[in-house]
Amino acid sequence: MSQTPGTDLKIPDPVEMSRAMTRIAEQSQRLVTEFLSRQAADGEAGSPDPLNIGNAFLEMTARMMADPAKLMQAQFTLWQDYLTLWQRTTQRLLGGEAEPVIRPSKEDRRFKDQAWDENTLFDFIKQSYLLTARWMQHTVKEVDGLDQKTARKVDFYTRQFVDAMAPSNFVMTNPQVLRATLETGGENLVKGLENLLKDLERGKGQLAISMTDYKKFKIGENIAVTPGKVVFQNDLMQLIQYNPTTEQQYRRPLLIIPPWINKFYILDLRPQNSLVKWLTDQGHTVFIISWVNPGEELSDKSFEDYMVEGPLAALDAMEAATGEREANVIGYCLGGTLLASTLAYMSAKGDDRVKSAMYLVTLTDFSEPGELSVFIDEEQLGAIEGKMRCHGYLEGQTMATTFNMLRANDLIWSFVVNNYLLGKDPFPFDLLYWNSDSTRMPAAMHSFYLRNMYQKNLLVQPGGITLKGVPIDLRTIRIPTFMLSTREDHITPWKSTYAATQVYGGPVKFVLAASGHIAGVVNPPSANKYSHFLNTKCPKDPEEWLKGAKEVPGSWWPEYAKWVQKFAGDKVPARVPGSGKLTPIEDAPGSYVKAQAITTS
Repeated sequence: MSQTPGTDLKIPDPVEMSRAMTRIAEQSQRLVTEFLSRQAADGEAGSPDPLNIGNAFLEMTARMMADPAKLMQAQFTLWQDYLTLWQRTTQRLLGGEAEPVIRPSKEDRRFKDQAWDENTLFDFIKQSYLLTARWMQHTVKEVDGLDQKTARKVDFYTRQFVDAMAPSNFVMTNPQVLRATLETGGENLVKGLENLLKDLERGKGQLAISMTDYKKFKIGENIAVTPGKVVFQNDLMQLIQYNPTTEQQYRRPLLIIPPWINKFYILDLRPQNSLVKWLTDQGHTVFIISWVNPGEELSDKSFEDYMVEGPLAALDAMEAATGEREANVIGYCLGGTLLASTLAYMSAKGDDRVKSAMYLVTLTDFSEPGELSVFIDEEQLGAIEGKMRCHGYLEGQTMATTFNMLRANDLIWSFVVNNYLLGKDPFPFDLLYWNSDSTRMPAAMHSFYLRNMYQKNLLVQPGGITLKGVPIDLRTIRIPTFMLSTREDHITPWKSTYAATQVYGGPVKFVLAASGHIAGVVNPPSANKYSHFLNTKCPKDPEEWLKGAKEVPGSWWPEYAKWVQKFAGDKVPARVPGSGKLTPIEDAPGSYVKAQAITTS
């Protein structure tokens, strides 16, 4: 880049710029050609509105027009807010002071740059956006006559639109981006375009936003590094047994069932925040299931296959490895849903091997599944099943995009600004590497799960679903239960997970952690972060539970360790993987976890 004398502003070197744009044009042409050829090969016409948004907004508009007085009142309120904003902006332009008409929330990081407050023009842009956003969201929420599902969908996609239209997402209305463009002579935008094309290439024609520097992480080298061995495997999972870190261990081993929507190493990111390592250090013989990242060959694998080849096979393998028939089990999210289903199945079969169950942020009653319900209606399920029929599985990127939309400002638009407008590389962050390491869903299993649990809520109904010919009844689960939910969970809302306290037949301990679905769970005691709430009683109303709960500073991990110790048995000499009847297959974390749906290199 050349630089003009006496100024900090750069003028682009025409030769460099020409080469960059030629390179970008060639890459763009190749991506478009590949994308079109894939579309032709798939032969999928698809629905023009697979999310069924149009019908929801059409109904909302019709209801809104039926009450013109309310709409006029809303518009008049917005007009009054704008008049006030104009008056106060004029005061500032004339050198006076003026209180803002509206301020962003403390959690809103889009307007952290000082220019949003100090520069009168950008302050006006910010406030006008916030006023319009508030008006839009309030107006659609006030429409009468919509059923709950339609109202939730309208509210959700209105928020998606509002977030997308934020002035921070555009070059000419983001002061930080404008400053970078002037300082670099537009180099940030060229670099941003290159970043965009790389992400399109990585996503094979679909935008797979880079959230971290993927080259900084390698599974088994600087994440998922707790030492252990794969001691058993089948089509659906590898079972890892971790090396002991104490001379003696509790007699009953501990099995962790993670969700197969994501990979298990969220519980083993680094030694400092690894729940796996921490439990091992407490004297437990820890086993964890590492689910396969399925391809077309596993398209017929069902939910009951996941039960048989997952926890049931793991319990058999653990007995061979340790000589111990009984175990304690932890299920995380969908892994917890599988655990509850498995325990009900085992109860019906007279199988009493599991002595305690721990559910991490787990839904079993899906009557109020939160914002994920926006994606569960007949039109969208049909679209998902249509996609799965083409390949035998649901692409991991589809699930990842859905979860990212629940926190669009943090997990989509912040990276759009950083990567594509500012032209910066994302910061190395192990949690975001894991978040981007998506997994596929076998067609048969995923369709069963979405329809029978999310859509019809049959799991909580006695005999509502049948697994291996056995009607499932969660009320027959009579072993001690520890439930951990998180207060800010946007995937499994805590009040919805709490409903299971009224279902299980045995004693239930419910603990509510601060923060969300991941940070509230992966919260080691050494971090001294967040808090958790305890209440010895489990009334029917979750708000009543919270009202009577005591807040305790720090991690919930020690609370679980104290609780599970009662069911862990006496101490025995530490077990080394391979010392039992199972011969180790390979070192942890194994090969299944390294299969990637989208390359992160």
